[in-house]
Amino acid sequence: MSRVEDVNQAVHGLSRDIGEYIRSQRTKAQISVRELAKLAGVSNPYLSQIERGLRKPSAEILQQIAKGLRISAEALYVRAGILEQRQGGAVVDAVLADPELSERQKQVLLDVYESFRRENETRIGTAIATTLPAGQPSTTEE
Repeated sequence: MSRVEDVNQAVHGLSRDIGEYIRSQRTKAQISVRELAKLAGVSNPYLSQIERGLRKPSAEILQQIAKGLRISAEALYVRAGILEQRQGGAVVDAVLADPELSERQKQVLLDVYESFRRENETRIGTAIATTLPAGQPSTTEE
């Protein structure tokens, strides 16, 4: 298989993945294709094609769809391969996927969460440094 075919196959896989994700979020929110298309400002057939993986939406369209679904545009960007997934795992994913939170609330929660993680990393690093016997090298140093 040529490199171009590999890339085309990967792009098609991303299109299908983002479409399936949008469909699952729409179903969870109990919104019809027609309703979401209207909320997102796109045509019903176009949204249907996105959900079936036949079209790859632009970042702007993804943002409109996210707004219509009341989910984080960042979550859609990650699924579409536009952004890389942020560190934090399940907690970050849960906050971003929560339709009850506004974008501002999500960002504040993630900022607080990240500050706690940094604080704990600092505290653990200090604890390790103070418990090592004198003259023993730290395994955290590079």
